[in-house]
Amino acid sequence: MAAMLRSSATLNTRFTAPVNTARPNIACRASKPTMVASTEKLRTPTNVTPENDLMIRVARGEATEATPVWLFRQAGRHLPEYTEFKKTSGKNFLDILQDPAAVAEVTMQPLRRYNLDAAILFSDILVVPQAFGIDVLMPGGVGILIPNPIESPADMKRLPENIDVEASLGHVFEGVERINEAIVKEGHGVPLIGFSAAPWTLLYYMVGGSSKNNGDAGIRWCRDHPADAQMLLDHLTQVVIEYLDKQVQCGAHMIQVFEAMGEFIDKHTFDNFAMPAMRKIAKELRVRHPTIPLLNFPRDAMYGVAACAECYDVVTIDTVASRTEMRKMLADQAAASGVPPARLQGNFDPALLQLGSGGTNAEIDDAVRLMLSEFGPQGLIANLGSGLMGKEDPAKVNHFVDSIHTISKEMIAEGN
Repeated sequence: MAAMLRSSATLNTRFTAPVNTARPNIACRASKPTMVASTEKLRTPTNVTPENDLMIRVARGEATEATPVWLFRQAGRHLPEYTEFKKTSGKNFLDILQDPAAVAEVTMQPLRRYNLDAAILFSDILVVPQAFGIDVLMPGGVGILIPNPIESPADMKRLPENIDVEASLGHVFEGVERINEAIVKEGHGVPLIGFSAAPWTLLYYMVGGSSKNNGDAGIRWCRDHPADAQMLLDHLTQVVIEYLDKQVQCGAHMIQVFEAMGEFIDKHTFDNFAMPAMRKIAKELRVRHPTIPLLNFPRDAMYGVAACAECYDVVTIDTVASRTEMRKMLADQAAASGVPPARLQGNFDPALLQLGSGGTNAEIDDAVRLMLSEFGPQGLIANLGSGLMGKEDPAKVNHFVDSIHTISKEMIAEGN
């Protein structure tokens, strides 16, 4: 999966961004320690207190009048207006990511069509490796490719000594600001979700070079080069922290961390390499931004839900996980620790939203009612178990979003 939010099959596109080292922010060379020093930029966020704070209240553990809903990959390929925008602008996916105005436009498209409770930054998880000077290709039909992966510890010398996150990823932060400006201007009144891939997912791509091949490369690195793998994870963790911190400074109201490549990690590696990095991110962001809700998705690694729930406010489950078992597990875990349980996010099957082969409106309603009954409508952010892939019917997606609101309001009013 190229990115938990955005993967667009574009023909022969390449993205190699220069690393600006005018002022050091993150040091990343195997022989040197990591140092952090921020490049400061004055920011005045807009949309500071969105009128629709339903999703924020759920993430904070408050009772609500309805279940909020947003969708993984809610912007992009399934929308005809996205296809038309690429055609008329002449921009491919990677061009859009470099243009803050284009990012804002594409982010806003689903808000204009659906009654969603949040926007999410239109970006890709691999902008972080790009900040390390890593080339990224999207040739179309074969997933993401990194043509020159970090194949051995000796290759780590290719990584830049210094990474200035503001200089390397400033276009992303400007995109966040422009999205909030557009939310206010168009009167949508919803919060904005910022995001990043988790460090292990980033390592997976950087050492394996592909989203579809070399699936064991990440685990092999952790097994064969544990010290070097940990060093790379540490560097990635520091960059992700700064990246997410600046998204919040620019106006992101919530932060989502995606362990998108959980399919290619075992529990031992998850517990010893992936989870400590995600835990460190959550801990540091809570220090810097204690009121910002933190969301996590250990995709295809549902054994990690309990650990994620200890440090994140909301944990996503995929379509194979049992809703009732996950809810009970988190409740039992919280009771044993004397804390409120983490909230859940997910896990509607997007197959029901497919054009042609998807469900009828009645079948979608039945599936929504079942999902809300099994989860309970409170303490839940309704979403999908995996992202929209581009073959969905916007009319079915619209019906799903409206159905979540209608049925959850009825259930909550009835005391369910």
